[in-house]
Amino acid sequence: MELRYLEIFCKVVEFGSFSKAAESLYLTQPTVSIHIKALEDELSTRLLDRLGRKILPTSAGEILYGYAKNIVKLKDEARRALDQFSGRMKGTLAVGASTIPGEYIIPAYLSRFKALYPEVYPALKIADTREIHHSVLEGAVDIGVVGSGIKDRNIVTEKFLDDELVLAAPGDFKKDSVSRKELSELPLILREPGSGSRASLEESLKKNAVRIDDLNVAGEIGSTQAMIQAVKAGMGFSFISRLAVKDSSVTGLLKEVRVLGLRIKRHFYIITHRVRFNSPVSRTFVEFLTGKTAKKD
Repeated sequence: MELRYLEIFCKVVEFGSFSKAAESLYLTQPTVSIHIKALEDELSTRLLDRLGRKILPTSAGEILYGYAKNIVKLKDEARRALDQFSGRMKGTLAVGASTIPGEYIIPAYLSRFKALYPEVYPALKIADTREIHHSVLEGAVDIGVVGSGIKDRNIVTEKFLDDELVLAAPGDFKKDSVSRKELSELPLILREPGSGSRASLEESLKKNAVRIDDLNVAGEIGSTQAMIQAVKAGMGFSFISRLAVKDSSVTGLLKEVRVLGLRIKRHFYIITHRVRFNSPVSRTFVEFLTGKTAKKD
């Protein structure tokens, strides 16, 4: 099988379209069709079906795609390894991050890394911790940075940075601190299940003999920025990363309120796949994040 045929086949499956695959590969649609036909002829089986305007793999196509995407990925990794050997660092750096590191930490690291290695193309995906974990497992991203530890034998976890969840209140809230009893009476806005912030909050509350069910939960919001806006608007109070609250606290739009006897510390973690993680660009970026390398040799 021609490697180029497999690359084209993977693009057609991923886009579900001959025209979009052709556009991404800078080929004409007839050229893509000819290559797919040649691959089907070689294997003596139909690989793709047209259902309306959508192209879907047949059962045989699903089997081939599972192997083909790994072959194409290995080819890309081999090219990057040879580039590194020859003194060049180039290629796509696919990073996944949960909301807080994705919005407040990783962009600055990517900017500095790009300045060191201009031929690296960063691609940042932001989602909750559960989805980033899945993306690392599936190989959709090379590296994940998340707000809670991952218990998975296929995942390598490394501590990255410390963080603290603080109780954010509207800027005109009169108190600087509240008791646990007062906390249970305040309307609370929580992150959705699956987020690192929610997992860290529940774990800390459990250690302090406080249950989520004992709190006055006013709602759930799946975005830190949306939670901040909801608190500013007076919808309620929320436990939010100090990193996210900092700017709004300075302007007086939000206020950090201390909960007596409760401090919610957590870590951010770098997660990689135990087997798949072998891209030179990815390894160098992890070393950059952890301070093991700060500049080119």
